[in-house]
Amino acid sequence: MPKIDRTDAEWRAELDSETYRVTRQHGTERAFSHPGFPAVPGVFKCACCGAELFTQETKYESHCGWPAFYATKEDAPVGESRDTSFGMVRTEVHCDNCGAHLGHVFPDGPQDKTGLRYCINGVALRFEPNENAAER
Repeated sequence: MPKIDRTDAEWRAELDSETYRVTRQHGTERAFSHPGFPAVPGVFKCACCGAELFTQETKYESHCGWPAFYATKEDAPVGESRDTSFGMVRTEVHCDNCGAHLGHVFPDGPQDKTGLRYCINGVALRFEPNENAAER
């Protein structure tokens, strides 16, 4: 998937206000405010560009208030950068394909998996069920 380079005005016109605020202005949706996603096999894509980022298989309930994953999809365009906002030092995760802010990654995930917790804003994701998910 080629990298996406749009102007701020183009993103603003394309995205709803909350998705724009979170993904383009590095915002955070309120904890427990996202309605969630169906628990069927599928892939979570970037809400801005459609890049495949996470799968249902790595999603878990962390009780943190945001969708949580212990790993990205193999070869997913998920990048990391240091975030020192709000007097904290965290690792921000973003879509390398379009620059969308996704959330943060923390080292307190399931120890029997990767030990990571990708804490992702729900509005930064679009869920696409597998074609045969309804049959399961």
